[in-house]
Amino acid sequence: MASKGRPYRTLQIGVFQVLVGRGDEDNDHLTFDVAEPQDLWLHVAAGTAGSHVVVRNPEGGEVPRDVVQRAAAAAAWYSKARAAQRVEVHFCRAGDVCKPRGAPAGQVQLARWKSVKVKPDAGS
Repeated sequence: MASKGRPYRTLQIGVFQVLVGRGDEDNDHLTFDVAEPQDLWLHVAAGTAGSHVVVRNPEGGEVPRDVVQRAAAAAAWYSKARAAQRVEVHFCRAGDVCKPRGAPAGQVQLARWKSVKVKPDAGS
């Protein structure tokens, strides 16, 4: 699926569609308007600037570990940590992401999350 002109890039990892935000306002739109609560949401850790990444999960089941790893690698690639050897990426259900009152575009809080360390990679 082409993503030109959209506020996010689209990648395909197996049967999973992965959406990658293009900027702060686009990240907010992707996270709060496009993502469904059962989708998987990812972002680089430690307050590093980067794209919000959403793995579509319409069935709501467990996203396979290899898909999480590849989506996390894409989150690391589309961040300020791209040049690092290994990058920590947080992931959670999109329903566990909220926007603090008065927070600038792109800034969010996570209710609960897990982490994975990956090598940055643009994905497919």
